[in-house]
Amino acid sequence: MLGDAGEIRTVLEPLIERLGYELVYVTLSGSKSAILRTFIDAPGGITLDDCELVSHRVSDLLDIEDLIQGEYSLEVSSPGLARPLGKPEHFVRYRGYEVLIKMKVPQDGRRNFQGSLLEAGTETVIIEVSGSDYELPYSDMHKATLVSESLLDFGFKTRN
Repeated sequence: MLGDAGEIRTVLEPLIERLGYELVYVTLSGSKSAILRTFIDAPGGITLDDCELVSHRVSDLLDIEDLIQGEYSLEVSSPGLARPLGKPEHFVRYRGYEVLIKMKVPQDGRRNFQGSLLEAGTETVIIEVSGSDYELPYSDMHKATLVSESLLDFGFKTRN
């Protein structure tokens, strides 16, 4: 998955799905004291109680599986307004929406693309930026997020 801590996702996803949630995104950062961030979602949205429940269950599972070496902090939250897009299914769900995609490798001389998500396939997406279409492979993406209309309404802009 795009930007994910893949091995950890593989272990956590079945548990989180059994609890009735979708595991949207997983990141692991830091070296001495790691931070494991998990973003969950559900059709009716996420509450603080949902995050607390998932946090306790994930913490128990991580203690058993011992996937993270040394100390770590666990954060469980909703995807928020700038929802991360980590799987092809996420891109399919948000066709027609404004997205921001940051590439690991430049495509046509640029790394950042903000525009309308036109198509999403199994290997690539097509995004329209200022009247030009770009086909971007998932494998070269560093990060992708939904650009919230409410953020744009408040005058927040992302850089291209």
